[in-house]
Amino acid sequence: MRWALVKVSLAVTAMVVIAFAVPLGLVVKEMARDRAFSNAERRGAGLAPVLAITTDRTELEKAVATTEDGAAGRLAVHVPPAGPGGRALEIGTRRAGADELAATRTLGRASITEVPGGYALLQPTALSSGQVAVVELFVPEDEVTHGVATAWLVLAGVGIALIAGSLAVADRLGVRMVRPAQRLARAAHELGEGRLGARVAEEGPPELKSAAVAFNSMADQVVQLLANERELAADLSHRLRTPLTVLRLNAASLGSGPAADQTRAAVEQLEREVDTIIRTAREAKPRTARPTGPGAGCDAAEVVRERMEFWSALAEDEGRLVRLAGVERPVRVPVARPELAAALDALLGNVFRHTPEGTAFSVDVHNGEDAVIVLVSDAGPGIADPAAALARGNSGDRPGSTGLGLDIVRRMAESTGGDVRIGHSVLGGTEVRVWIGLDGHHPGGSATRRTHRPARRRGALRR
Repeated sequence: MRWALVKVSLAVTAMVVIAFAVPLGLVVKEMARDRAFSNAERRGAGLAPVLAITTDRTELEKAVATTEDGAAGRLAVHVPPAGPGGRALEIGTRRAGADELAATRTLGRASITEVPGGYALLQPTALSSGQVAVVELFVPEDEVTHGVATAWLVLAGVGIALIAGSLAVADRLGVRMVRPAQRLARAAHELGEGRLGARVAEEGPPELKSAAVAFNSMADQVVQLLANERELAADLSHRLRTPLTVLRLNAASLGSGPAADQTRAAVEQLEREVDTIIRTAREAKPRTARPTGPGAGCDAAEVVRERMEFWSALAEDEGRLVRLAGVERPVRVPVARPELAAALDALLGNVFRHTPEGTAFSVDVHNGEDAVIVLVSDAGPGIADPAAALARGNSGDRPGSTGLGLDIVRRMAESTGGDVRIGHSVLGGTEVRVWIGLDGHHPGGSATRRTHRPARRRGALRR
């Protein structure tokens, strides 16, 4: 494209220069010729008064000698015979032919004839006798073309400068257009090769700038889609941990024997495979979208009751005391039902995986003005470093954990403007407090906090 623009500019500028320079050069040449002959005609007219007074040779020779052209041998005077037997008078060197002189006398107007070395200007002059004398003035070739060569050189220089300038401008314009296109092509190749960080500077002509903006937006969408795919794989894999926990606990109660050992080994192998999938896919950044529109979200109380029915059966098998509170009335939250269920399963699954059998736990739901708080507490050994446990990819001191469970919970809470905190529960173990914002802002009002402690007295431990 760059060289195409240069070639087009060269062709157009060259045509423009030729179209203007050639006629202008011809005009300059014609003007120089007219100037030379006009000057010669003016000088030759200086002899007309002398010829009107006398045709004496001596007087005419003196008059011719006093002129610049006469001294240079470029002026001649041709006087016809005075009578039938008279002789013609010629002063100076004649260069024009007799026919040209006769034609000038007959026509009675000045004429120009070409002679060796230049041109002869023949100018008729009326005599007192009624005859016509001819003043011949020689104009050399270099005087006719004086200044023409210089004018042509100037025109040629101007034309070359115009062409060079147009080529430079076309080249700069070409570079301005080609470089953004090259960067866009290079970034497209890099993105095609899997380098997802490839982006294009949004600069250049408006069309290429728009293309760069579209490419960057497309690249961001590709990265987001891939991240969402990996995140979805990690989330789905983590959700498998819930039934796997049930299988592992049930397998532990099978007793001894080859079949029981094979079942336990298969469950352990399946858990390891799921952990591998989670660790492989966990590089994705959290991008959970908040539900929007009328009726978006779900009833948190209903979801908690449903998941507790599932986990209560397992808790009964392990002899765990369970307390559930705050789910008597509907509690709307701006979270999709599967997301909230996955977060609850992650929290309750952690209780069963990381606390001994028989450890009591509770789930409380508190509905405030600007937030809904879900508390999952247990009477286990607790978490030594809550900050490390909340860090993405860090499972703290819990062996066998992928560290993604709390990530799922935190991502769900942060999508509503809330957050997750870990502390010590009144049961003596860990308390995971999940704030779910109702208006998109971080819940920190006093109303929410005041509803926290009194509500903990509701409900009862059960088996």
